[in-house]
Amino acid sequence: MTTPRPFGRALCAMITPFTDAGALDLDGAQRLADRLVTEGCDGLVLSGTTGESPTTTDAEKAALVTAVREAVGGRASVVAGVGTFDTRHTIELALAAEKAGADGLLVVSPYYSRPPQDALEAHFREVADASGLPLVLYDIPGRTGTRIEPDTLIRLAGHPRIVAVKDCSYDFLGAQKVLDRTELAYYAGCDEHNLALYAVGAAGYVSTVANVVPAQLRAVLDAFEAGDTPVAARLQQRATRLIEAMMSAGLPGTVTAKALLNALGLPAGPVRAPLRPADRETVDGLLAAYEQFMAS
Repeated sequence: MTTPRPFGRALCAMITPFTDAGALDLDGAQRLADRLVTEGCDGLVLSGTTGESPTTTDAEKAALVTAVREAVGGRASVVAGVGTFDTRHTIELALAAEKAGADGLLVVSPYYSRPPQDALEAHFREVADASGLPLVLYDIPGRTGTRIEPDTLIRLAGHPRIVAVKDCSYDFLGAQKVLDRTELAYYAGCDEHNLALYAVGAAGYVSTVANVVPAQLRAVLDAFEAGDTPVAARLQQRATRLIEAMMSAGLPGTVTAKALLNALGLPAGPVRAPLRPADRETVDGLLAAYEQFMAS
């Protein structure tokens, strides 16, 4: 059976660049998007967790989609994050993203209100019914407080526009259960799982670390596709220290990705409050992990 890959294999959860004054930096977003696609990303996921979606306005989200679509053209898919804790608002964002030129929608579980599974299922169905775009369901219970249970995903897979999952559940068995029983495209949402999920039939990944090293992460999947599992494993292991520094050092990946991009002279800018920028010691540690990774 061929693994469905509706948005490609190597997707980046792109940061949202801001100016020094904190405004949306559309020129920077276009330059970053072009670089990411040139260096191996099949798709860009905008306004997700890494894209600081809670602190960007509806107008900024739509403008970002338009700008990135213009920058990458048809070279890559553009998936717009539209998930909120309000079904009506999520539908409004979905329709705006469709109008702005998105190829798909990333819809996170409604956070804070913690709906039960039947209400969660109804929420996703309403959003899927509202536009003509395919949906990626974003399962990240550590942030939302609500898991999309495997059985719920299996039921939702019957909807013609629910086509994929971004998986940050840390439930490897649950992921395999859904892969076995549906045609949903699974994307690893945690960089340490990129190869492991791919090896059991996932479509690829949606990566925060790819903001910094897009070509090197894609090489893991390319090696596996070429049948060279030992090389794929070595490349994944080689990325461990950088993944740990960016994703497991006590700071959100948004903060660490922007810190590294800024240090490397690439478009990023500040984070928006309540997030705070990485301190000098953290930046030095990130740079050391990055430099070691690039030299290995």
